[in-house]
Amino acid sequence: MMTVNDKVLAGLAVALLLIGVAYLSVPALVQHGLNSLQSAPHELPPVAAGDRAAAFSLKDLDGNTVSLSALKGKVIFLNVWATWCGPCRDEMPSMETLYNEFKSNKDFVMLAVSQDRESQQAVRSYVDRNGYHFRVLLDPDNTISEAYNVSGVPETFIIDRHGRIVAHRMGGFDWSSSDVRGALEQLLDAKDV
Repeated sequence: MMTVNDKVLAGLAVALLLIGVAYLSVPALVQHGLNSLQSAPHELPPVAAGDRAAAFSLKDLDGNTVSLSALKGKVIFLNVWATWCGPCRDEMPSMETLYNEFKSNKDFVMLAVSQDRESQQAVRSYVDRNGYHFRVLLDPDNTISEAYNVSGVPETFIIDRHGRIVAHRMGGFDWSSSDVRGALEQLLDAKDV
């Protein structure tokens, strides 16, 4: 018999798979260009849904340390991005919309991990100028990219209360859709930690 959490995971996986197939068909090749087709044979494949989320510890824009272990029992939206990335800039307003819908839920955490090598001030300026309120982490050494085998930005991982990746999205996306909200609500309602 499937538990509520298993049903939620299955529903989320199917919804994201269908959306991903439609979205990634031809436009993805154009959006990511030849870089997405030129992976070295020794590179590891991207982290798949169902895998355990890799531990990390990074500083946010205020200098506070954020670690995955400190977020145990929470549903985490982990987005890897950069200020110079067009698709990242395109999807961030929908991330802000999603954040605003769930920010009052203490069990939901949105983390946007900047891969910018520029100064912290450049990232803060971008975030402030655009009015984003979700938590931004700084990762100029690409720690997250290496741990999660990120192939490009933006790339997003949804991590459940058990520390498992339940969804993995490569490329820009409209995170404000009702399907995404519904899937996150189901994950948040599943309290069997």
